[in-house]
Amino acid sequence: MKDHLDLFIMIDACGWEIIKTRPHFLAQAAPHRRRLGSVFGYSSTCVPSILSGRWPDEHQNWCYFIHDPKNSPFSSLRWLRFLPKALTSRRIVRRLLTKLARRRLGFQGYFDLYNIPFQRIHLYDFTEKKSPLKPRGMNRGENIFDQLEAAKVPYFVTNPDESEEANRDRLNADITAERIDFAFQYWAGLDGLLHRVGNQSPEIDTKLAEYEAWITQTLQAAHQHYRSVTLHVFSDHGMANCDEHLNLMSVIDGLGMRIGRDYNVVYDSTMARFWFNSDLARRRIIAALEKVPQGRIMPEAEMKQLRTHFADGRFGELIFLVREGCLIVPSHMGERPIRAMHGYHPDDPQSFATLFSSTPDVPQDVTHIPHIHRLMLDAIAARSSATASTFALAA
Repeated sequence: MKDHLDLFIMIDACGWEIIKTRPHFLAQAAPHRRRLGSVFGYSSTCVPSILSGRWPDEHQNWCYFIHDPKNSPFSSLRWLRFLPKALTSRRIVRRLLTKLARRRLGFQGYFDLYNIPFQRIHLYDFTEKKSPLKPRGMNRGENIFDQLEAAKVPYFVTNPDESEEANRDRLNADITAERIDFAFQYWAGLDGLLHRVGNQSPEIDTKLAEYEAWITQTLQAAHQHYRSVTLHVFSDHGMANCDEHLNLMSVIDGLGMRIGRDYNVVYDSTMARFWFNSDLARRRIIAALEKVPQGRIMPEAEMKQLRTHFADGRFGELIFLVREGCLIVPSHMGERPIRAMHGYHPDDPQSFATLFSSTPDVPQDVTHIPHIHRLMLDAIAARSSATASTFALAA
C-alpha cells in the first residue's frame, strides 16, 4: 500500500450557478465547496491558467485564432476554398478536415478549424500548437506537468484523444497498480451537453450523477491502495443560456470595407476581435460597434485589469464583447445557434467556477481558477517533504 494520492478532477463548465442549487453533489466525497472567479476567455484560456497558475497576459494562451499572415501555417489549406460551401459548412465535414489538418500540421494541442473561411485561412495563425496537458506545453512558462517531472512525481494525466470512460478506466488502473502519486483528470462531457441543452435541462442531473458515481469508484480504489487520499474537484467556468442572437457580421459587412485590405476580424461566439489596416477602417468600425446595444468595446484599462491585454495586439487591437446570454451567430465558431455558451465577462453570474475539496484546509485566498495550481504545487511539496523525511529516517 502506498502512502498518499492527490486527485485533481476538472469538470468542464460545472459552474457555480449550476452547482449552488444541487447541495447533494459530492456532499460525501468533497463536502467543502466554494465559488471561484474564472478568467476572461474560453477554455483555451482557462485550462492553461489552471495548469500554470498564471494569467493570460503571462502565459500567452488566450484565443485560438489570430491575424498573422506572416506566420500562418494554413497556406497549404487554401485549396479547400474550391470546395462548395454546402459541403464545408457541414460540421461532420469540418471535423474530418480538422483531423486531417491537425495530423498534417503536427499540432499537439486542441485544434479545430471551426468556421474560418477557407479563402482567408492563410491570414490566420493558431495559438495552441502545443498541448497544455503535456510538459513544455505552454506558450510561455511552465505548467504543473513540468513541475511534476522536475520533482520526479509519478502522475496520471487525461489523454484528450480518448473518451471520458477510457480516461476513467486508465486512471483506476494506475491507482490499482499503485503507479502514481498524483492525478489530473479532465472531463469535458458536461461542457458539450450544456452547449446543446442549456443550463436548466434535467439531463444535467443525469450527467452529474454519472460523474459522482465515477468519482466514488475512483475513491474506493484509491482508499484500497493508499493510506490517505486528497480530492479536489473543480471547473473552469460556467455556462449561460443564449436567448438572444446577434448577426454582427452583417453589421460590419454592411460598411462596405474588405477583410484583408481594410481590416481583419475573428468572430468568436461572444466577442469579435479586430485588426485595422487604416485609421478610416478603425473609425468606421468603432462607430458601428458603438451602435450595437448587445455589447460593448472593451477599454484597454479593463483588459489590463482582467489580465488579457497584449501590447502587441496579437489577439486583437480592439475587442468587442457581448453581454451574457447573447450569442454572435453566424460566427467563425459556427453558423448555427447553440443553446448555451461561455466566454462572457468574468463578473457575469454564469461565468463563476467551482471548487469542491475533501479537506477543509484550502487557503482562503484560493479565490480564482489560477489559484488551483497552488494546491497542486502544495501537493508536490508535501510529497517531496515526506520523501525527504523517509530518507532521513532510513539514514
